Amino acid sequence: MKKLPIGIQSFEKIREQPDQFYYVDKTPFVKKLVEQGGGYFFLSRPRRFGKSLFVDTLRQAFLAKKEYFKGLYLENNWDWNTAYPVIHISFGSGVLHSLEELAIKMESILMDIRNEYGIDYEKLSVNDRFMEAIAKMARKYGQKVVVLVDEYDKPILDNIANKSLAIEIREKLKNLYSVLKDADVHLKFVFITGVSKFSKVSLFSGLNHLNDITVDARFSSLCGYTEEELHSVFEDRLADQDAAKLKHWYNGYAWLGERVYNPFDILLYFDKKTYGSFWFETGTPRFLIELLMGNHYPIAKLENLVIGEEIIDSFDVDRILVEALLFQTGYLTINSVVTDMLERRTYYLSYPNMEVKSSLNRWILNALVQDVVVKNETENILIKAIAEKRPEDLKDIFHRFFASIPHDWYRKNELSGYEGYYASIFYCYFAACGFEIRAEDATNHGRMDLSLFYDDICCIFEFKVLENAGEGSAMAQLKDRKYHEKYQGSGKEIYLVAVEFSKKDRNIENFEVEKVS
Repeated sequence: MKKLPIGIQSFEKIREQPDQFYYVDKTPFVKKLVEQGGGYFFLSRPRRFGKSLFVDTLRQAFLAKKEYFKGLYLENNWDWNTAYPVIHISFGSGVLHSLEELAIKMESILMDIRNEYGIDYEKLSVNDRFMEAIAKMARKYGQKVVVLVDEYDKPILDNIANKSLAIEIREKLKNLYSVLKDADVHLKFVFITGVSKFSKVSLFSGLNHLNDITVDARFSSLCGYTEEELHSVFEDRLADQDAAKLKHWYNGYAWLGERVYNPFDILLYFDKKTYGSFWFETGTPRFLIELLMGNHYPIAKLENLVIGEEIIDSFDVDRILVEALLFQTGYLTINSVVTDMLERRTYYLSYPNMEVKSSLNRWILNALVQDVVVKNETENILIKAIAEKRPEDLKDIFHRFFASIPHDWYRKNELSGYEGYYASIFYCYFAACGFEIRAEDATNHGRMDLSLFYDDICCIFEFKVLENAGEGSAMAQLKDRKYHEKYQGSGKEIYLVAVEFSKKDRNIENFEVEKVS
């Protein structure tokens, strides 16, 4: 039998066409969760990572559908003699634009439970009938109930740009989920999953025993493909493929454990046989971009973002932190973690891979520059200038580009005096083009604004706004602080690039390049 992507993909198709699919067996995690004790679990993962598929795997296991697990780990490691009633709630399909649509969806969920298990409701409110369903199912079947909630947060995230509506939707969902606390005596197992990680207080009030396995090395590869899984399952598909390039493009997601590939990307890559931003293009990060721009966020900082556990552990409509949003939606991932003497964790985040880094910076660049046609033309000329070791050409390239931005756009955004804005333009261009770049790269003399590497060339950039610093200060700082010494002996040609902007003219005023001998 050939194999399916992640866990069990399509139970019917396994029987009908057993030789058509591949699988990566994630069923050991089903057994592992049950053995953990407690029975209440929460998992946050980015979209298109196989969350819904794993929820369905849990559902079939608790329903004791052994025929769907032939050849999988769970076939011989599960009690198939005991079936449990399962409530499966999903907010994954469609977009709910109002409280009325949410109410209709909740009513539909309750009707599905009634039709599947023959439950007659006597109560009127959604939360009362949800409790009624759990209690009556437990009594009717003589077994505790399993509750699986998929995409629990989607109605909120669909309306995240409308704060008041998002809060109202959150409160309605909170009313539904709060039933799980009082229904504890009737529950065997609860699994809740979604993209974001709202605090227990804001959405899961009273569920103090909810075990959050989002950032847990034991469950880090529950969704996604590990390196070993990719090569053992898709060995025939990887023949004649550039494994290092595939890893560079699609691997890199980490939640303290082993890094994993995005499964959506891998399957589409095998289908199309070309590299593309498959996962990125399934969602539009418009709200995220607006947050970044509205906060004048230094984009280069995303290359190596340092945050505390209080940020990575919480997200709420009342106080949306861009760092938490970037991490939970999959645009940044955990690169490393440091624990201090008080067991507090500091997380170092970065882009997971080339797809995300290049695509996100293209989106940011589009928001920063407005003129997409000029942007694309600039990219092509820029790549050639770096490849041919002509960093001095960057002056004319970027000067023409900044000149193409209407002054009215600056007036509306008030960014002409924002040094980080100009630096972000350079950073986003280089990142979108796929160059290796390092922002705020540390030396024993301070931090470089930006360093770029390509083949045997290294360019070290310093950015200044003339109204904030004197003329010539950018090159003076590059020389005084001897940033280049960090890369001497690397075999690369090193160039110092000093870029000074005029707030008045909204463009490059001085541009100096010196090659380090």
